[in-house]
Amino acid sequence: MEKRGRIDKILLSAAVVVSVLGILFVHSATWGQAPSYGIISGMALRQFLWVLVGFIFLVIAANIDYRVILNYSYPAYLLNLAALVFLLVFGGTRYGARRWLSLGPVSIQPSEFLKITVTLALAYFLGERIEKRGSFGNFIGCVAIVAPGAFLIFLQPDLGTALVLAPILFACLYISGEKVRYLIGTALAALGFMPIFWHLLKDYQKTRLLVFLNPDLDPLGAGYTIIQSKIAIGSGGLAGKGWLNGTQNYLRFLPERHTDFIFSVIGEELGLIGALLVLSVFSVMIWRGIRIMSNTKDVTAKAIAAGVVTLIAFQVFVNVSMTMGFMPVVGLPLPAISYGGSNTVATLTGIGLLLGVSRKAEL
Repeated sequence: MEKRGRIDKILLSAAVVVSVLGILFVHSATWGQAPSYGIISGMALRQFLWVLVGFIFLVIAANIDYRVILNYSYPAYLLNLAALVFLLVFGGTRYGARRWLSLGPVSIQPSEFLKITVTLALAYFLGERIEKRGSFGNFIGCVAIVAPGAFLIFLQPDLGTALVLAPILFACLYISGEKVRYLIGTALAALGFMPIFWHLLKDYQKTRLLVFLNPDLDPLGAGYTIIQSKIAIGSGGLAGKGWLNGTQNYLRFLPERHTDFIFSVIGEELGLIGALLVLSVFSVMIWRGIRIMSNTKDVTAKAIAAGVVTLIAFQVFVNVSMTMGFMPVVGLPLPAISYGGSNTVATLTGIGLLLGVSRKAEL
């Protein structure tokens, strides 16, 4: 039997800490405002159960050879695309979008899992065509893999998640030896497409972009959330008001506080010091992922690691920037901290893949 390496305990510990923080701050954001079970809010209890499910997937992904998992990457990705098509045709509308599949008491967001399945599909494709690395054919092939998923997610509409696929694509291509001029050319072409892209956006998406440029444009409407978010973070000061003591949170001034704007709750209750500590845990996670990517010589393993690291880093960067008003509101969750089963399970599965790659890395 082939010998497996040791589990990266630092990465695993970071995943545990982030997951626990998620439960604690979902509880804080929903305590007294949702059905509770004893000392824990109903949403925090559900988040706890999703964390357990996520760690089951993490353990499975970490203990199965990633090369075996890659053999099922195309079927998994096609199944994910089929779920997105089903959602658009038969799915119900919630909050003006078709993003969730209801399976009895459980709602699943297929777009969250597509971030993982598209990474695996890209890794498999690049590994199968390693002799053609850097070719234009490889570049076009990878774009063709990502495009259907991005298009289907954009139609939901879910601009934030669709945009996540672009950095994942670029990271996998770059780490596998793709020519930089193709990547730069694509980025420039995307910028040139912006005027047309503007007309494809929904009215509320246009408003979000305009409010980003001027939050006072609609302070009681589209700009309200970001204004309250900045007030919450600023009121936390250096050391914060203490867990469960955030007034913006408890008095319900801050919308979406348990999902997209949970970092605002962290900033108010833990202050600058606590917020930086939370970000340092994500930094450790990203650092270990980069180390794993650097220590393996297998192109497919590098692509998997690059995709997962980029997914986590991009979402953290955008979510935190969004809550502080540095980026438009695009609806990206804080990985494994924002309330949501699909986000939590997908993130922990991605970390499991990193752990699996690390056990095969040639150190």
